[in-house]
Amino acid sequence: MPLSVGIVGLPNVGKSTTFNALTKAQNAVAQNYPFCTIEPNKAIVAVPDSRLNELAKIVNPGKIVHSTIEFVDIAGLVKGASKGEGLGNKFLSNIRESEIILHIVRCFDDENITHVEGKVDPIRDVEIINTELILADIEQLTRKIERLNKDVKSNQKGAKERLKIAEKLLAHLNNGESASSFEDFESEIFKDLNQELRLLSAKEVIYAANVDEDAIGEDNAYVKELKNFAAKSEHEVIKICAKIEEELIGMSENEASEMLESLGADESGLTHIIKTAFFKLGLISYFTAGEIEVRAWTIENGWKAPKAAAVIHNDFERGFIKAEVISYDDFITCGGENGAKEAGKLRLEGKDYIVKDGDVMHFRFNV
Repeated sequence: MPLSVGIVGLPNVGKSTTFNALTKAQNAVAQNYPFCTIEPNKAIVAVPDSRLNELAKIVNPGKIVHSTIEFVDIAGLVKGASKGEGLGNKFLSNIRESEIILHIVRCFDDENITHVEGKVDPIRDVEIINTELILADIEQLTRKIERLNKDVKSNQKGAKERLKIAEKLLAHLNNGESASSFEDFESEIFKDLNQELRLLSAKEVIYAANVDEDAIGEDNAYVKELKNFAAKSEHEVIKICAKIEEELIGMSENEASEMLESLGADESGLTHIIKTAFFKLGLISYFTAGEIEVRAWTIENGWKAPKAAAVIHNDFERGFIKAEVISYDDFITCGGENGAKEAGKLRLEGKDYIVKDGDVMHFRFNV
């Protein structure tokens, strides 16, 4: 899937450590994708899904293949980046290509790790990044308004309406507000504008509060402050300990569970982030289950059966006849495909069937 999550954060907040943990996780995924190109600033990682293990218990496959999600390390986002400081424009193009922003925020004290702004202050750090995104949007929107003024003068259809929304949005941004809080965010004109400009401050944000080991079980003052701030814009805050995440990658499942339990956590912060990002990208998984492999196939929520089939092979969409569908719950309850057939739980669905998360599927096609 082309959808990705862009990781941002000021220097020395734990962004590199978090990305390193994701890169380690990617190495395990690469075994199942031998032709996948690994780029230094990208990590393609498996989406944890316990349902695959349950399916595997029934069909005993040769291997299990998870859905994946792409994370992109966005370098150069510092104060003044929108004006060319740091890596300047490079970060703009990278982040514009991402659908979601994962913002790593430092929420721990450590006198051995200096903070670029002198002291730890999560809200100030968030506002520095937000300001850079807004400033970049203002610059781009200003150029767009210049073009729209020309369109109005030449009496282009709909230009006046587009200009009105664009100018209203510019005033909103100049007031220090992000595009995501714009009152006409749901309007068709704004959506068209955003699709063209890919406004940075309009993107969904997940805040990753990077804490030390002591705050994994119980929120420290920094995390509480960040959660209160994020709640105002309805953004999610997920706690991680980047240092621990790196250690967990090399452990067995049992070792990792024991370590997390000792720290007062149910699952790793990175696992939580991956699952949340997958959901916020509007992605779901359907399954194929056989002796060769049990595999999760990634599609966008709302796709119909033929389009979902094309993820396996284009011929499946081109020659689509029917989809054999068993819900995940029915597959497990009935002990597999044969049991589901006997219980009347296997359905034949046509071209208009909207695939549901967890469907176990087999496609009939002819080309």
